[in-house]
This record gives sequence, structure tokens and C-alpha cells, in this order.
Amino acid sequence: MAPHLDQGAYGWHKSSASGNQNECVEVGSFPAGGVAVRDTKAIGAGDVLGFTAEAWAAFVADVKSGRFAV
Repeated sequence: MAPHLDQGAYGWHKSSASGNQNECVEVGSFPAGGVAVRDTKAIGAGDVLGFTAEAWAAFVADVKSGRFAV
């Protein structure tokens, strides 16, 4: 994704487990569909990663299953 997009309409949110920390990522939705991910520290100024809804759902399922546990 291109940096410095107008990110105001993405509906950003982060995990409630993050509390007030700024060391996390936020997830939102692109107006045209798909999932947007950004670094909390770079709000509005950093790059945004984009994923299809299907790819994001598969990633979340893998995380929940423990596939990426260290």
C-alpha cells in the first residue's frame, strides 16, 4: 500500500489487550474492501499493509490455533 493515504475512514482499532500502549498494530477496513494494518506509532503518517478479507481471516485463524507460537 502507498504511504500517507487518507486513513480517517478506515475505522482503526487495536486489541483490548494492548491497553494504552503504543507498541502494537491497528486493524481497519479499506473503504473499497479488504483489511488495512498499520503501526500504532505511525498514526496517519506511516505505511499501511493491505490484505484481502480471506487472507486476513486465514492469518487470524492460524494465530488463534497457535501455529505461530514461539
